[in-house]
Amino acid sequence: MAHYLFTQWDGGGSLPPELTVIRQLTEAGHTVTVLGDPVTEPEVRAVGVRDFRPWVDAPHHVTRNVEDDYTRDWEVRSPLGVLGNLMDTLMVKPAPLFAAETLSVIDDVRPDAVAASFTLLGSLMAAEARRLPCAALVPNVVSLPAEGMPPFGTGFLPPQGPLGRARARALNAFVDRLWNKGLPELNQARASLGLAPLGRLLEQYERPERILALTGAAFDFPAALPANVRYVGPQLDDPDWAEPWYPPDDDRPFVLVAMSTTFMDHVEQLQRAVTALGSLPVRGLVTTGPGVDPEQIEGPEGVAVVRSAPHREVLAHTDVLVTHGGHGTVVKGLVAGVPIVCMPTGRDQPDNAARVVHRGAGVKVSRSASPAKVAAAVRQVLDDPSYRRCAVRLGEQLRAEAESGAALAELEALAAGAGRAAGPRR
Repeated sequence: MAHYLFTQWDGGGSLPPELTVIRQLTEAGHTVTVLGDPVTEPEVRAVGVRDFRPWVDAPHHVTRNVEDDYTRDWEVRSPLGVLGNLMDTLMVKPAPLFAAETLSVIDDVRPDAVAASFTLLGSLMAAEARRLPCAALVPNVVSLPAEGMPPFGTGFLPPQGPLGRARARALNAFVDRLWNKGLPELNQARASLGLAPLGRLLEQYERPERILALTGAAFDFPAALPANVRYVGPQLDDPDWAEPWYPPDDDRPFVLVAMSTTFMDHVEQLQRAVTALGSLPVRGLVTTGPGVDPEQIEGPEGVAVVRSAPHREVLAHTDVLVTHGGHGTVVKGLVAGVPIVCMPTGRDQPDNAARVVHRGAGVKVSRSASPAKVAAAVRQVLDDPSYRRCAVRLGEQLRAEAESGAALAELEALAAGAGRAAGPRR
């Protein structure tokens, strides 16, 4: 049995898939130490972890209240601003702090391997400095620039024809250069750890033995990805804080409205989606998540508004899912064979919506869409059975990937010293 060190940050929907992987490891008899945000300790211990250590000096969340969110990415509108904010608050500027605390725990528990949230470059550098096998965990579609992959966050469809592919290459090269604005500061942190400088900031992701994408190859777009990238299937556990739920007791179509688990300044967007249901002959459930108080949302007759519910259970009774397009919500919906109306708010959500639309499993509307437009989209998906057929077909593929055990197998091979052994990739 191996000992793993997981370093995490509380990124809302990014946490449950990582906890699913940890649960699989602990159930297989492995030991896991977790270094993470203090607010996540109950959820981490619930999956069998005995050794939890909170971030102290590195940025961290003590609560999930909006005033404690140090990234505040909802205040940044431009793509350049989003990238700069990410480097300043999480990835580059605080990398020395994340590295120092990761090194301290490595030297204390002496793990066989390290698994770090994709954004924690400091932890990746710490594992590299101690020459430990390392995996970076990607909780959504792969965001690295690659031939055939649209730039992350754009919501673009796969490039078509010579002109489309040329445009995608140019955009990916531009994104690569934008990342390099943080390269001097990252190389300074690397030098302090005795590591050689990088020529590109994203080269840091070429150093771990594994980049494990916690999504399905069937969901993501085909691309010429780096050799260390593995698709290990979606990880589908619901968060520990999900509350009990009971199915509706009539035959009207049932709609689930599920938006971000973290605050994204989306209260008005959520209300418009809920108001739309009031104009339709449906029953509905709205889950606001920890970031929004249910009392802020006015639900029409037949629509219940709650903070949380077990989405996997709810989706088994759902006819249409209306969502911001977070990866976890989308893949759970697809695995349940539920067609989707996406209202992307930001982050990776436009990319997830593009994949849903491209596969014919749903439609996309603007985050500013009126209740009438949202209602029309729900009616469109309800009335056209092709959306459900496509969702069922894609969901079957994703379920097979989720049940493959690939994440556990890759991490066990990593700790056993298998290095860059072959695995599922594209």
